[in-house]
Amino acid sequence: MVTNQAGIKRNGIQDYVTLRASAAIIFAFTIYMLYVFCSHPLDTYAQWQEVFASVYMKAFTLATLVAILLHVRIGMWQVLTDYVKAPRLRMVLQYVLNLIAFAYVAVGLFVLWGV
Repeated sequence: MVTNQAGIKRNGIQDYVTLRASAAIIFAFTIYMLYVFCSHPLDTYAQWQEVFASVYMKAFTLATLVAILLHVRIGMWQVLTDYVKAPRLRMVLQYVLNLIAFAYVAVGLFVLWGV
């Protein structure tokens, strides 16, 4: 009998699709930000504030932050599963890295919606 080692409610197809979708969102955000940098002079805080004042830009940035969170969680799970053989150490590292990733999104939310 084969047992699922991927964890609770996770499988390879879900991870594959999540990684590809999150990578597409991150890529689209990168391309858009390159366009903004090349087309607008962003010398002052007021100009930066104007770029991020739109609700659409805030939503796009939030979606990108969540995509980064998902991408990091799956990527770090794969790396830790491959290279850290001690189960308790791997569990602690996953917990700490997930907390850091969540804190990254939380700080991004406060900064983003505080503009």
